[in-house]
Amino acid sequence: MAWRLASFLLLLAVGGSLGAYWMRGWGAALGLALAATLWVLMDLWRGLRVLRWLRRPEAGPPPRLWGLWGDVADHARRALRAREKDTAQAQLRLQEFLAAIQASPNGVVLLDAAGHIEWCNQTAALHLGFDAQRDLMQLIGNLLRDPGFAAYYASGDYGHDIVIPGRGGPASRPSRISVQLHPYGEGRKLLLSRDVTALEQAETMRRDFVANVSHEIRTPLTVLTGFVETLQSLPLSAEERSRYLGLMARQAERMQGLVNDLLTLSRLEGSPIPGLGEWVGVGSLAAQCEADARALTESLGKGHTLVFGPAPALEVAGMATELLSAVSNLVGNAIRYTPAGGRIEVTWSGSAEAGLAFSVRDTGPGIEAEHLPRLTERFYRVDRSRSRETGGTGLGLAIVKHVVQRHGGELRMASTPGAGSTFGFQLPPARVRPAVTASRATLARAAP
Repeated sequence: MAWRLASFLLLLAVGGSLGAYWMRGWGAALGLALAATLWVLMDLWRGLRVLRWLRRPEAGPPPRLWGLWGDVADHARRALRAREKDTAQAQLRLQEFLAAIQASPNGVVLLDAAGHIEWCNQTAALHLGFDAQRDLMQLIGNLLRDPGFAAYYASGDYGHDIVIPGRGGPASRPSRISVQLHPYGEGRKLLLSRDVTALEQAETMRRDFVANVSHEIRTPLTVLTGFVETLQSLPLSAEERSRYLGLMARQAERMQGLVNDLLTLSRLEGSPIPGLGEWVGVGSLAAQCEADARALTESLGKGHTLVFGPAPALEVAGMATELLSAVSNLVGNAIRYTPAGGRIEVTWSGSAEAGLAFSVRDTGPGIEAEHLPRLTERFYRVDRSRSRETGGTGLGLAIVKHVVQRHGGELRMASTPGAGSTFGFQLPPARVRPAVTASRATLARAAP
């Protein structure tokens, strides 16, 4: 400010002096007037330069000026830089926030007061069938035409969510999407979506599981109760009493088998995956499996022909109890479901490079192709009446599937109606090595 005043006074002095020197008299006054006018014009010119730069700061650096306008330009430049920095930081935070929402497993849709889509993440686009770019500013009601959602949107009661059909998943198991609206701002709404297909399937499985367990236990309990009432109320001969007690024992064994299988499944689901520290000899595993199978077929009295192939000189890394349970369940199923006089072949093959393969082939009635994908579901039966006659619990293949998966293997099933079935599994090379020492002691601890 001092330099501005000094320059003004200096220019007036020079103008007045020159006017008095050249024109005398009124010359000094005219010189002062011209000097003041020149200073004002120069000051306006500097101000216009600063104003022109302020209107288009992106065109280049500010003009280099002295005095007041130079200070104005310098302060404006620093203010613009600070604003640009704040804007960049705000833009960065916005991008990070949007990236976080994009990574969310839940769908997010921002709606304006009229219901237009202002923004949505890719998850919401997949859940609801949107195009995240093309459908911007489209009405949500035009894109999401489910009647339940339309009624929910119009009701204004957004204190709860609703479940609508999704756009993904196979036709046999369509996806289910939970959506809920949350009002915010001036009439805007936040729509959150969540895939609840797995939750609904799990809830359905839980209900079915409880119903199946209740049904499986209730049937033998009803039989036991009837026999107990008979023994208590009727005079029976020793032969009749013995027969009833035998039937009661059979029903008790059936319930005991069901409880044991349920406990086995619970243990498999809740325990860590077997490591590579314990090795089981395939020869010992095969010997115990054969002994159990021959005892079972003898007890059933079906006269099966059992053929057991030689076991390779290999060892498997895993839990002996689980592996024995898997092979015994597969062989036991073949024995139970193969008619009397049928043939059952058990084969082992593999190497340390190819892994271990186990299979059981029978000459039973076979299974229709549409039933094969569901055989490992708990309590799933192709023929309930035939299953109860054989004494199965409906959990054997579920146990086998869990054991094989826990050991990194693959369960294999093939069947032709009228021509028998083949069940088996393949374990990966990482869990197989050439036999070093016999593992009968390990397997003996696993045998019941």
